[in-house]
Amino acid sequence: MRRAAWNQFEKAREHYRSEIKKLLIKLPELRAIQQKLVNSRSPSYPVETPIVYNSALDDVNQNSELRLILVADNPGRREQMTENRRYLVGPSGKIAEKFFRDNPSLNIDFRNNVIILNKTPVHTPRTAELKELCRLGGASLETAIAESQRIMARLLLEFHQVLTCEDNKALPVWITGYSAMKKGGVFEAYTNELKTIYGDTYLKDSVFLYRHFSMNQFTIDLKQQTIRGEPLNKTLERIGVTYREKFLW
Repeated sequence: MRRAAWNQFEKAREHYRSEIKKLLIKLPELRAIQQKLVNSRSPSYPVETPIVYNSALDDVNQNSELRLILVADNPGRREQMTENRRYLVGPSGKIAEKFFRDNPSLNIDFRNNVIILNKTPVHTPRTAELKELCRLGGASLETAIAESQRIMARLLLEFHQVLTCEDNKALPVWITGYSAMKKGGVFEAYTNELKTIYGDTYLKDSVFLYRHFSMNQFTIDLKQQTIRGEPLNKTLERIGVTYREKFLW
């Protein structure tokens, strides 16, 4: 990155970190509510990080070659562990890493060329359990989680703009797990914010939607929609645009 772009990236990263700190201060009771949720399932585990900042961003430096922004759902069990505090380091992350390793034509090293954001930094064992977490925490927590989604949507745009500014060529954004983004889904607030802030900007054309990497949904869907003779990058673009037009714009 050129110096100006790097400075902007550092500002975006610090903005992200500060938003996580604000949420932690705002929700002092969150860990106890999350632990209650976790204790209701088996096996249980200690909630170590109720709201997770993706510390993998701290590994990015001015010489890093970033080629993709990937948006996942929210931190699960492994992501919230103190020894990790990174996004997509569990089973879904391993599947994603294998996908890029098995497809060198994309020229993307998942751990070195990709920055990962989430639709919310709030931890639950499974994404669908965000609804149960809101039930346990009441209306105030539900409002806070919705606001966290809007914050993460705005941070996505901020990083997207920063990583596009050098040559005006938009970095692609892959948003996975589109099914929970529909009306009534756990990420409806995230979707609505994206629609508002991306507006008519040209960056919206570099946003693509896909299935989850979890349980191989992404790769199964890709295989089902592959057309013989079509290059992989064109297949991915076609699928991503189709879902984008269905759920975003």
